[in-house]
Amino acid sequence: MLPLDQWPAAERGRIAGVLTDIDDTLTTEGAVTPDVLESLDALRAAGLHVIPITGRPVGWSEPFAAAWPVDAIVAENGAVALTRAAGGGLRKLYVQDESTRRANHARMQQVAQRIVREVPMASISRDSGGRETDIAIDHSEFVHLSQACIDEVVALMRAEGMNATVSSIHVNGWYGDHNKLSGARWILRTLLGRDLDAELDRWVYVGDSTNDVLMFEHFPHSIGVANVRRFEHQLAHKPRYVTPGERGAGFSEVAKAILSTR
Repeated sequence: MLPLDQWPAAERGRIAGVLTDIDDTLTTEGAVTPDVLESLDALRAAGLHVIPITGRPVGWSEPFAAAWPVDAIVAENGAVALTRAAGGGLRKLYVQDESTRRANHARMQQVAQRIVREVPMASISRDSGGRETDIAIDHSEFVHLSQACIDEVVALMRAEGMNATVSSIHVNGWYGDHNKLSGARWILRTLLGRDLDAELDRWVYVGDSTNDVLMFEHFPHSIGVANVRRFEHQLAHKPRYVTPGERGAGFSEVAKAILSTR
């Protein structure tokens, strides 16, 4: 991982949009600080697209999609997106059809209850009331699970045929072939009419944990905020660059690096 100041100005100057994780990337201690909001405003004013892509539920994401200066929020690891509707309010877009979502939801609740029964201290995340297409087990937000228990949760999800990924706070599991990368491709095509893979060198991804590995691998301009270092030994693919600052301060440093070329 190279220091952020080694990101060439010529490459920064070609960036058209920022894709970013939310928890511990945009947020600090669970809150979006004024400097991050100012950075989002400045990116928007400079004509850049900004799309957070998160494992958080769509219900949790709604107030932020309405209030933040972003094009959309892709929630539940690529399964559902929130955008502003033409007449005001929010529009919800799904990767899966309604019948598939309903069937998967019933199966996932059974898996969640099995995990709570079988893994010591495991509990369903407090934001689960807003989830539609996945389940989440809290490991670091309100409870602390050992690495052994986290690994056991992941193993149980996968044994049940689910995809599973570990963020900085939750273990997320779902049925379907979507993920953060496919969600990014989908929303850029659906919302902006753009082909992400045809213009990868014009987009940057910012993240902080193991559920960002696919994005770190795929994006030539991938950046970890400094707290990514606590997961460094678990990252099969590391971000190209790392910021000096942690969490929201690190995101603001990324924004300043891009905006300095405009």
